[in-house]
Amino acid sequence: MSDIPGGPMANRPVHFIWLLDCSYSMQGDKIARLNYAIREAVPEMRAVAHDNPAAQLLLRTVTFSTTAQWHHRTPVPVDDFTWQDVQVDGMTNLGEALHLVARELQSPPMPQRALKPVLALVSDGGPTDDWREGLKAVDATPWGRKAVRVAIAIGSDADRGVLQEFLGNPELQPLDANSPKQLAAAIRWASTAAVKAASQPVAGDASGTAATMVKQPYAPPVLDDDDDDDVW
Repeated sequence: MSDIPGGPMANRPVHFIWLLDCSYSMQGDKIARLNYAIREAVPEMRAVAHDNPAAQLLLRTVTFSTTAQWHHRTPVPVDDFTWQDVQVDGMTNLGEALHLVARELQSPPMPQRALKPVLALVSDGGPTDDWREGLKAVDATPWGRKAVRVAIAIGSDADRGVLQEFLGNPELQPLDANSPKQLAAAIRWASTAAVKAASQPVAGDASGTAATMVKQPYAPPVLDDDDDDDVW
């Protein structure tokens, strides 16, 4: 019988949620590269999960365009996860996507013994709905406040101010992905470093329900580019 509050450490879930911009501005090479980058990152996520046996990594995806919807609604263990390509369609309703995610960050449905969730936002433009209300809904949930957050800005038109507010931490910056090479590097980093951070329990909080960490335990990388790579 475990002496750890909240039960034994084995198999405590880490919910990793992608929030993906699928508006028309993402059509063509951007959406193709995004699909490729996430598909190629899944094996690396499996490796990170295997290196952290106390955590069970569960993946799912929200897409947002004219509407927001679950692309993978049911949390899927990383070993069983198969990426399904996303398609472009319409506007950039980020606020609606955040509301969808906020409903999943309540307890229930989020188990109280979970580790910190990961919220990974990828966008190439600016929201076309009331995204701040959606962000308030996420921040109003206990799991939303303590989530490890990652933001990736695709191209120079991405609204970095929105992404910075989503991160909710002035010491963190969105990752700039101004080319296919940089996008692949950003997706790989978000898929691994953030999972490693989320898989560690907060000090003095074996149950995963203590106060939020003010400074998240990772630093975004500097994404190098080269002259041979296309720029968006």
